[in-house]
Amino acid sequence: MRIGLFGGSFDPVHIEHVNLVKNAIDCLALDKLIVLPAHTPPHKRGKTLTLDETRLEMCRLAFSELEKVEVSGYELEKGGVSYTFETCQYFRSLYPNAQLFWFVGTDMLRDFPSWKKPDKILELVTLAVCARAEKGEWLKKEKEHFYRLFKKEFALIDYEGKELSSTKIRVLAAAGEDINEFVGEKLAKYIKEKGLYEIQGAFEALALEKTSRKEHSIRVAEMAVKRAPSLGIPERLAITAALFHDCAKNLERSSQYLKGFQIAQDVPAPVVHQFAGAYVAENVFGVENQDVLNAIRYHTSGRANMSALERLIFLSDMLEDARDYDVVEKLRALFWDKTDDLTVCMAVALQESLRFLKEKNVPVYELTVQAEQYYNRFIGEKYGRNYE
Repeated sequence: MRIGLFGGSFDPVHIEHVNLVKNAIDCLALDKLIVLPAHTPPHKRGKTLTLDETRLEMCRLAFSELEKVEVSGYELEKGGVSYTFETCQYFRSLYPNAQLFWFVGTDMLRDFPSWKKPDKILELVTLAVCARAEKGEWLKKEKEHFYRLFKKEFALIDYEGKELSSTKIRVLAAAGEDINEFVGEKLAKYIKEKGLYEIQGAFEALALEKTSRKEHSIRVAEMAVKRAPSLGIPERLAITAALFHDCAKNLERSSQYLKGFQIAQDVPAPVVHQFAGAYVAENVFGVENQDVLNAIRYHTSGRANMSALERLIFLSDMLEDARDYDVVEKLRALFWDKTDDLTVCMAVALQESLRFLKEKNVPVYELTVQAEQYYNRFIGEKYGRNYE
């Protein structure tokens, strides 16, 4: 008997998970494939997942029409951190004579030596690798490296699906977008009825923006959410701040949404929308979290001593995937550097912002000057010099 084991957070499960399963059943000639929602994946500790029973039900809905697929609540019922070697031991005890395959992507394959008890895992199962977006002679290189480490070989699931992440789907659902094409009609209806991932008022706030601005706001949210866990920022706060950050960008000053809004005369025009956005988010859409409101309020100008969430939204706005300017890749490299809490990235980003504004001979807001001085001094104290 040949059995596949497919673990993951599945928050939510999506169409590419389903397509992978269909392909793997054929490619590996499986008699059964067991889908295993994880209670707490080791690599996602510190991140809040949707309730266990909800993710389990979503998996059951998504895979309900595949007769060889079984959805197991084993890891959810077990609780604690879901270590792969323990799960493999359990299913080996259930199926002592079966050939078991554990599914991994190429990113997990490369990280596999750092897993807890990798040699024990390979005594129990064969890794089955799904290689998406790999090019050239990656397979030969990875097989040789893997064999040198473990004296074992892995199986290959020959599947080249579309790039799709559960993170993207959560952001789209929070924005009130249609996610049918990503999760299927049945699961999309379930997610909407349960209000999963919904951010109150986000859909209405985004409706105030032009289409291109709305698309930008969603990209900012996607970028922010990917970086948030490593900074200890709750995902929901990151999504909320990102989706609301430009809610006043396209409003006329006479808009009913800005009734009662006041702004100092020395604020440059390109900066006004950040203060207006915080006003609208709080007074129209009921956003109460002060860190979120400040992230909206200073996302264009910056300021000295910003919170982690403020830094995250400022930089995600500046560096989202559609941005294209001379130093953007340099700044993105700093943004994704997990050894930094975004203070170095802030220092360099503010230096570049001031340089750009001066070259264009446009008014520079005092908060931006103060922010650049603060972060430049911070980096000077930390590294003993200005960071360039």
